[in-house]
Amino acid sequence: MSRLDTNEDPYLRAFRGSFTSALRWHQLDDLWARIDARADAGWFLYAVGEPPPTAATDAAGVRVFVAEIDRLLRAEHREDFCGIVYADDPRAPTFVKIYDPNNLGVVCGFSDAPPLPGWVMSLIPPVDLPSTRPPPKNRRRWWNRLFG
Repeated sequence: MSRLDTNEDPYLRAFRGSFTSALRWHQLDDLWARIDARADAGWFLYAVGEPPPTAATDAAGVRVFVAEIDRLLRAEHREDFCGIVYADDPRAPTFVKIYDPNNLGVVCGFSDAPPLPGWVMSLIPPVDLPSTRPPPKNRRRWWNRLFG
């Protein structure tokens, strides 16, 4: 099975599924509380661009991560709304995408190449997300000029 086969890979299928934004800061607080209540559920904490973790993080590690990412988001996303954290189900999250406030691009709406999140929390073991994306078209054209 190829990692690019989104129909077969449960992580990629979930990653490309439906998500709801924690639009307001109080909604993010609610999401963190729900995750805290299930901190021992087997969360994989993935910093996109780093090698994906092969083991889930323990409850203490999940709580430290949530506290630190919350602090980072509030310090660097100086808006009166959040809108950069998305959960598959805000009431019972199993997959959470957290976008880097310094690399937002087109997070919501439509884009042929939306930015990858900065961090992902999931109950499914992650795959290397950058490797699942084709190179940008300008890079493919450059490559084809050289070797095509």
